[in-house]
Amino acid sequence: MAWDFSTDPEFQKKLDWIQDFVRSEVLPLETLSLDWTQLRRAIAPLQEQVKQQELWAAHLDPELGGQGYGQVKLGLMHEIIGSSWLAPLVFGNQAPDSGNSEILAAAGTSEQKKQWLTPLLAGEMYSAFALTEPGHAGSDPTRLSTTAVRDGDEWIINGHKWFVSNASTADFVIVVAVTDPEAEKHRRASQFIVPIDAAGVRILRDLATMEHPITQPNHYPSHAEVRFDNVRVPATALLGGVGDGFEIAQKRLGPGRIHHCMRWIGQAKRAFDMMCERAVSRELHAGTMADKQTIRNWIADSAAEIQAARLMTLNAAWTIDQLGTAAARKEIAFIKYYGAKVLHDVIDRAIQTCGSLGYSADLPLEGMYRAARAARFYDGPDEVHRDSVAKLILRGYTPPVGGVPTEHVPTRRAEAQQRFAELLTATAG
Repeated sequence: MAWDFSTDPEFQKKLDWIQDFVRSEVLPLETLSLDWTQLRRAIAPLQEQVKQQELWAAHLDPELGGQGYGQVKLGLMHEIIGSSWLAPLVFGNQAPDSGNSEILAAAGTSEQKKQWLTPLLAGEMYSAFALTEPGHAGSDPTRLSTTAVRDGDEWIINGHKWFVSNASTADFVIVVAVTDPEAEKHRRASQFIVPIDAAGVRILRDLATMEHPITQPNHYPSHAEVRFDNVRVPATALLGGVGDGFEIAQKRLGPGRIHHCMRWIGQAKRAFDMMCERAVSRELHAGTMADKQTIRNWIADSAAEIQAARLMTLNAAWTIDQLGTAAARKEIAFIKYYGAKVLHDVIDRAIQTCGSLGYSADLPLEGMYRAARAARFYDGPDEVHRDSVAKLILRGYTPPVGGVPTEHVPTRRAEAQQRFAELLTATAG
């Protein structure tokens, strides 16, 4: 099947609206230092405009309040939205809420959807996702210590999680916990909906990171360290069935990585624009920076890498739309590690081109650079995805006869000589 990333004129009008809206309404808000309460108040009228344009929570199917656009159209949207850390919140598809809403939509009961999904989609509630633990490698989600033990009509959850995104501003958290330690490793864990104010849930701290070196109370976004000490939830808090935790998490991650990577392309394009503007305006040694070969090389390399990452990501999105998420495993892994490198390298070149201005907080590049470092281990470290790609590729090969590559020149020559001799014999006869 041939790739087709085209979109209809009506949807292109929506993309044009998003472009203008993000640039004129969203980007200026990034410059303000607002706590979570202030931020929600500031973006509320913008969210209403998005809803009027029928672009709110567009990652979900129409029956859940989304648009059913498919991954290619969503990818094109996220390319624009991703230029701003704030825009996903304005459009109702910010992490981890977008992934959590997909989990609730796929695995939730009608009562769970009514209680948690409906207000989450309306922007009346916000959520967190608790998977990673400080005592285990985050690249292996089958190794967890947090437990959930059945006690009559309740589950009792005990454990220690960290990098629980936005736990400090969330209304509930989806917790991945071991329900059967003796089961096969992919069936050990289950997922539970836990109100953030449930007895025994303790937010120990918001973690200072490269992206947010200074933590502030009631701030968005954030990453928290959380303890679950004898947290009791009703049996109805279980998402899906017992042992479905890993399978549900994998369904959440596939399309989410498409959106991540398209947002990275949007960020890279924003950095690229700053680099080019600086190049054509900054005078240096009897000319502008744009006259210097090194700068032109950076611009050319960045443009090619962004285009390559963009096409790879759209191809992954198209494969999901045509064949399903399982068929796009290799393509999704490709873009995860390739896109993260492109994001970092383009921002790095932009900072170098802008010099001291780029290093300062007068441009958003320094913040983008710090945030970009996390891309190399979001949703699994790059090394794991590279290894997965290699394994998938190598499955298509078998050892050649005698262990010698099929392109072995002496072997090919012998085959050719034999065929040529046969030809001569046939001709002479």
